[in-house]
Amino acid sequence: MLLADLVAASEAVRSTPSRRAKTAALAAALRGLGPDEVAPAVAWLAGEPRQRPLGVGWAALRELPPPAGTAELTVGTVDDALGHLAGLAGPGSQARRRVALADLFGRATSAEHEFLRRLITGELRQGALEAVVTGAVAQAAEVPVADVRRALMLSGDLGRVAGLALHDGAAALRAVRLRVGTPVQPMLASAAADVRSALAQTGAAAIEWKIDGIRVQVHRDGDDVRVFTRSLDDITGRVPEVVEAAMQLPVTAAMLDGEAVAVRTDGRPEPFQRTASRIGSHRDTAAMRAAVPLTTYFFDVLHIDGTDLLDSCGADRHLALAAAVPADRRVPRIVTADPDEAVAFLGRALASGHEGIIVKSLSVPYQAGRRGSGWIKVKPRHTLDLVVLAAEWGHGRRRGYLSNLHLGARDPDTGGFVMLGKTFKGLTDVMLAWQTRRLQELEISRNDWQVFVAPELVVEVAFDGVQRSSRYPGGVALRFARVLYHRPDKRAADADTIEAVRAVHVRDR
Repeated sequence: MLLADLVAASEAVRSTPSRRAKTAALAAALRGLGPDEVAPAVAWLAGEPRQRPLGVGWAALRELPPPAGTAELTVGTVDDALGHLAGLAGPGSQARRRVALADLFGRATSAEHEFLRRLITGELRQGALEAVVTGAVAQAAEVPVADVRRALMLSGDLGRVAGLALHDGAAALRAVRLRVGTPVQPMLASAAADVRSALAQTGAAAIEWKIDGIRVQVHRDGDDVRVFTRSLDDITGRVPEVVEAAMQLPVTAAMLDGEAVAVRTDGRPEPFQRTASRIGSHRDTAAMRAAVPLTTYFFDVLHIDGTDLLDSCGADRHLALAAAVPADRRVPRIVTADPDEAVAFLGRALASGHEGIIVKSLSVPYQAGRRGSGWIKVKPRHTLDLVVLAAEWGHGRRRGYLSNLHLGARDPDTGGFVMLGKTFKGLTDVMLAWQTRRLQELEISRNDWQVFVAPELVVEVAFDGVQRSSRYPGGVALRFARVLYHRPDKRAADADTIEAVRAVHVRDR
C-alpha cells in the first residue's frame, strides 16, 4: 500500500468526530494492507511507530528537504526507514540520522511530510486511539470485536493481533493464550467519591490498601524472572529486590500483579517521588538499592503453575494468591459489605501513610486493560492524572525554571487533550529542576515566556473541586490545583478524561 493511501485514511479520521465513521474509514484502509504491512500501519494509525525510541526530536526535523511532487513511498519502505533510524547509535549517529531523515522526507509529498513529522514526534492526534483501531480491525476482518480485544489483552501486540484477524480469522484469535514472560495490560480501577458509593456498586467486596508505589507485573518461569511496569516496560535489571521476592515463592511459573514501594524503617511508605526516582534510574543499581530499597506487595495472580486465572473470579484468584504468597508480602485486605467496617479500614490505610483503598468485586474476572466497576479506588481527596501541555518560565526565586504548568485532560473522542488550567503550586525545588530538564526534552516550540511540549509527561494533581469556566475549552477548570507527583511511569493514554473531570463537577454541585 502507498503511504499516501494511509495518510488519506488518517485525514478522514481526523475530519470526523463520529466514532462510527472513524472505524469505517480505518477498516477500509486495513482491508488494503498486505501481510507485512499490517503491523506498522496499525501502529501508526494508533498514533506511534512500532520502533521506539527513534532518537529523533523536534530539533532534527527543523531542516528538511522540500516535499516531493509524486507519492511513491510505501508502508513497507517507511517502516524500514524508521527501523533504520531506531537502530542508529554510537559516534556519528546524529549525522547519519540527519542523512536518513533527509532521504525519507525528500521522497514524501506535502501531506506525507506532515503525517511523518507528527508520527515521529508523537503528535499524530487523529482520534484513532487503540480502542477505535481495535474496532476497525474487527470490522475489516469480519470477526467479533470481543475476540480481537481478548487476543490483544493476552498478547499486548495490536499489530500481531490485527495480522491474525485479517489473514487467519477468528479461530487464530481464539488460539492466542496467556504466556508467562509476555506482559498483559493491567486491570485498572475507576474512582468513587466515598466508600459507601463504591460498595453500592460492588456489594460485598474485598477491600485492599492502595499502596503508594509503582505498579509491577512480575513473571516467573523457573529461574527466569521478568518485571514490567504498568506501561509494559521491562525494568527487571533495575529492581533486583522484586526479582528476589518472586524467586522466594513456592511456585515454578507465575504471573503476579503488585506494587513495588520504598518503605521507611517504621513501615510507612517513602514519598512517591523517591520510589519513582529509584525505578526510573539507570545508574548503579546496587548503589540505588542501598539508598532506596524496595519492598514488593502482591495483590493478584493471573497464572500459576500451568493454570490461567484471568477468567477466574476475584475471590478464586485471591485464594490462589494466598496459597503462593505469604501474608507479609500481600497487600492488606478485608472482605466486607459493611460500610462502617470499610471506612475504618480506609482510616487504617491512611494512618499507615498510603493513598486510600481499592474496593474489588469478588465476582469479576481480571479485566486486563479495562477501567470498569470491578475495581473502584477511594481516596480522601480529589486527584487526577493530567498531561502537561506547556509550561511558563518562573519569576523571582524560580527564575530559570519552568514553573507554571498548563494541564490537560484526555479527550477520547478526538485523541487530543483539553486544557483545564494552570498551577505552580506543590512543586519542590527538586521537582522544579527535574521538570525543567524533562519539559525541554519534550519541547515543540517556545516564545519569550512559555515552552510548548509534546503531551507526554503525566502529573498527579490534587484539587479542591471543579468549577465552570468560560476561559477554557472544556467549560470547566480545577479549583486550587497543586502538583503532588510527576508520574513518568504513566503514559498520556492513561491520563484521566475530560468526562471524569466533569463527573467531579457534577458531584460537587
